[in-house]
Amino acid sequence: MHSVAFVTVAHRPADPELALAAVGGAALLTHTVRGLLGTPEIDLVVAAAPERCAKSFSEALRDLECRVVPGSSLRQVFTAVEPLLSPDAVVLVHDALRAFTPQRTVRQVLTAVRDGAPVAVPVLPMSDTVKTTDESGIVTATVDRDGLRSAQTPVGFSLSAFRSALADSADPGLADTAGAATVPGDPDAMRVASAFELTLAEALVAGGDREDPL
Repeated sequence: MHSVAFVTVAHRPADPELALAAVGGAALLTHTVRGLLGTPEIDLVVAAAPERCAKSFSEALRDLECRVVPGSSLRQVFTAVEPLLSPDAVVLVHDALRAFTPQRTVRQVLTAVRDGAPVAVPVLPMSDTVKTTDESGIVTATVDRDGLRSAQTPVGFSLSAFRSALADSADPGLADTAGAATVPGDPDAMRVASAFELTLAEALVAGGDREDPL
């Protein structure tokens, strides 16, 4: 097997429940997995399910060819899948709440790793003005944003790079990606984690297919 995508909810304690929030009649998690399954280059999609949500995740994905693996960490979930992978496999780690990441972005991450990058991450230029403050909250400086980027997912790894990342963290991929190659991110790949973002997600679903022709 040459590629596997792990869908994870490792950011905050409330994320598993947020992943089950309904958008356009289906859970965010369902939209996320459906998008990955629609990318032909991905051989297997695995949903890493916290124990308390394993049943709910399975129900949300019951009509999709996705493997739901309960586990307290991505390291534990990976152990259940690792024997299936070929030595040149690409591992993707994708945030379940980025339900509308375009297939184009996913493919660019896969291509970057297959072209030799040990780790690759989609990014967007920082558009907000960024300030630093002191301990009392007074603005002390404006940060030059030319070199700043907002990171998205999926984060792509070569198999060896992912194993190394697991040695340092039980849930790699959604935090420190220092040294990673970058590919262009997409505004549609926003993290849906607030009432306002759920409203935007509903609008995306109502707008129909946003993908370029495959």
